[in-house]
Amino acid sequence: MNKINLKKQMLTLGVLLLSMVTSLAIAQPSDPAPDRSEGEGPYERLIIRGANMIDGTGAPMTGPVDIVIEGNKIVSVHRVGYPGVPINEDRRPDGATKELDASGMYVMPGFIDMHVHTGGKPKVPNAEYTYKLWMGHGITTVRGVPFDNLESSLSEKRRSERNEITAPRMYSYHRIGSGWDKPVNTPEETREWVRWAKDQGIDGLKVGAHDPLIMEALLDEAEKLNLNSTAHLDQIGVVRMNTADATKLGLGAQTHYYGLFESMYDDHDLQPYPNDYNYQNEQDRFGQVARQWNKIVEPGGEEWNALIDLFLEHDLTMDPTMTIYEASRDVMRARNADWHEDYTLPTLWEFYKPNRVAHGSYWFDWTTEDEVQWKNFYQRWMQFLDDYKDAGGRVTTGSDAGFIYKLYGFDYIRELELLQEAGFHPLEVIRSATMSGAEELYKKLDEEPPFGVIRPGKLADLVIVEENPLQNLKVLYGTGAIRVEGVDDVVRVGGVKYTIKDGIVYDAKQLLKDVRDMVDAQEAELGKKERY
Repeated sequence: MNKINLKKQMLTLGVLLLSMVTSLAIAQPSDPAPDRSEGEGPYERLIIRGANMIDGTGAPMTGPVDIVIEGNKIVSVHRVGYPGVPINEDRRPDGATKELDASGMYVMPGFIDMHVHTGGKPKVPNAEYTYKLWMGHGITTVRGVPFDNLESSLSEKRRSERNEITAPRMYSYHRIGSGWDKPVNTPEETREWVRWAKDQGIDGLKVGAHDPLIMEALLDEAEKLNLNSTAHLDQIGVVRMNTADATKLGLGAQTHYYGLFESMYDDHDLQPYPNDYNYQNEQDRFGQVARQWNKIVEPGGEEWNALIDLFLEHDLTMDPTMTIYEASRDVMRARNADWHEDYTLPTLWEFYKPNRVAHGSYWFDWTTEDEVQWKNFYQRWMQFLDDYKDAGGRVTTGSDAGFIYKLYGFDYIRELELLQEAGFHPLEVIRSATMSGAEELYKKLDEEPPFGVIRPGKLADLVIVEENPLQNLKVLYGTGAIRVEGVDDVVRVGGVKYTIKDGIVYDAKQLLKDVRDMVDAQEAELGKKERY
């Protein structure tokens, strides 16, 4: 066999392996969401009165402020007084066609989830379920990697742009070959697919650990077309394409941790798997990956910092999605989270349960030792993320929910908590959830992001909550936070009150009630699933 044919066969094998891995995670698309029947506005002149503003830049909170919105744009922000002092009415803007009293509440830019999938049958039959969980938690923008298949993803994206459905604004990233009926096995075919996919309306690429020639073609063609990229550098290909390798070729962002630890190995250049390791055995796949934590260079040392410098030089964004793997360090906590009882569909719960073929349901014989290894892994991972942020690197927030006992919306908020655990100040957490995500989505385009901070001229994408999220991020959960008032009055407080997207005001608590009703209806139809 000549070298050219051998190379082509190797490239074909790499694409086929990626297709196998992808097929495990993406099911038949969910039914499209119904036409929108909730949300009020946009208004000719909406004024939000008396809120404390956390603007998304990392600046400290200020308030009270009045925010004026005309149509779907913020037109002005007015500082109208001082805390604890009656508001000077002479400072307040007038002419409202609608007022929203947010006195004593807290307003932030809409949250951005940079790593989502809609769900897909049979676990999430209707996309409305997922969308309302996102919107009920203040998530006004999502990046699908992908949402569903290409046709469904782009259709729902367009419906969201027109506000025909109750859904965040949607950015649609896709895997190589998605939606095409031709082979994609060579660099030339890769470039052809990228051009075709751009014409279909995709916003960027979700890349795997492709063989070097494919990855080079993929990222180079994307650069020519101003398409951004994010990568899941899976274990099948990471030995030839780790994060450092992909960054040098022009990768925009790394999602998860795959490829990061492999860029920092000490005394070897691949993970020393047990000899009976099998990637298709998902307990092997997820159990062994954490056992890299003590096989890398010294944290904070010269080689560690050199990798940070490399990433900074190429403007790589880290989108860690720590929440999706957190069950690995404490499976009982994830399985018994407060929200499952009321908000997790029976079909989704069935998918979560231990199963040798359902992706991410890998609890075949999960041990204390597995969890200890994952806890150590998180310590190293969090240290790198905090060091990268401290050096000026961009870190965003994503959830990848719908797997591993992680629920849409709720576990996005858990991602915020994990960033605080990693060492981020709450203001840095909110910045990651807002401005940083917007910057990443628009960094390949010659324009400022239209959202992500509270400023005149930006889109009216906002979150309003009654409790201070800087004091306790738990108040952002749909189930709220527990507090004792008085001597022994135990109450739940918090939850997002209003989610505003494109100037349309949604009652976030009503959106979550709609989800509870969906769960109740499915339980009545199918029966409640045993929680194990």
